Amino acid sequence: MDYRDEVFLLVAENLSFSKAAEDLFISQPAVTKHIKELESRLNIALFERKGNKIYLTKAGKLIYTHLKKIKQAYQEMEFELGRLNDTFKGVLRVGASSTISQYLIPKVIAAFHKRYPKIELHLLNGNSFEVEQKLFENEIDLGLVENVSSQSSIKYIDFLDDELVIVTSSNSVYAKKKTLSAEDLQTLPIVLREKGSGTLEVIQKALSKYNIPIDKLNILIHLGSTEAIKNFLCDFDGIAVVSVSSIEKELRLKEITQLELKGIRLNRKFRIALMQGHEVSATKLFIEFLSRYNF
Repeated sequence: MDYRDEVFLLVAENLSFSKAAEDLFISQPAVTKHIKELESRLNIALFERKGNKIYLTKAGKLIYTHLKKIKQAYQEMEFELGRLNDTFKGVLRVGASSTISQYLIPKVIAAFHKRYPKIELHLLNGNSFEVEQKLFENEIDLGLVENVSSQSSIKYIDFLDDELVIVTSSNSVYAKKKTLSAEDLQTLPIVLREKGSGTLEVIQKALSKYNIPIDKLNILIHLGSTEAIKNFLCDFDGIAVVSVSSIEKELRLKEITQLELKGIRLNRKFRIALMQGHEVSATKLFIEFLSRYNF
């Protein structure tokens, strides 16, 4: 691809000349010069300014769509060339929901990078809803999510079993209970993840099978991450629901106590999420690697 095309893509994706300059490590006037040269070559305006903001013109949107396809095709070519001599070059953008990005995927990415050092990896994180939005907006090539709902335009592939468990601080008055009943679950003060998180959605759907509406729980607060919940538990006489994958260290240090929930299981699948019909070669390689990884 022409360097001006690369500059245009960055300006279009950020709708900012200064941000593009920062990402490219060049000056803002240099970015402006490249865009003007591209507009002169194409004989049409690609951006329009409204106040302090810039927007793509109709022609700009058309050029952006085609150049994204060209860039993807170019990356595919580099990857296939890498396959011939086992160097595997390319770019892979992975989005992962909070629990996966914090507790599972870093070691996978480290191992993947060691095996394929010439594949440039980018990891973005957010809750499951946000990861799926990044897929729709083509900000990532694949997502790793923990929710149970499905979007019709997204293809899902299970890659790991997980269980949500009830925990409390080891200093809590509830630490000695060991076992909770369905009634306990509805009466004890509880802290949960925020709306949009896969964890909260799984809890809601799982409890509905036992005729326990989530709004009947004694919810004190919703927090935006599992780490925030674990820190909150330190000074909280109550319970929380978190992934068993997230509490290995705290259980070992006896900072958190896991409580059995009598007659209720909160199981789920961690899933790979892909846009239907959109799969670059590096994505296929990562999926194969992930499916073989020994968690």
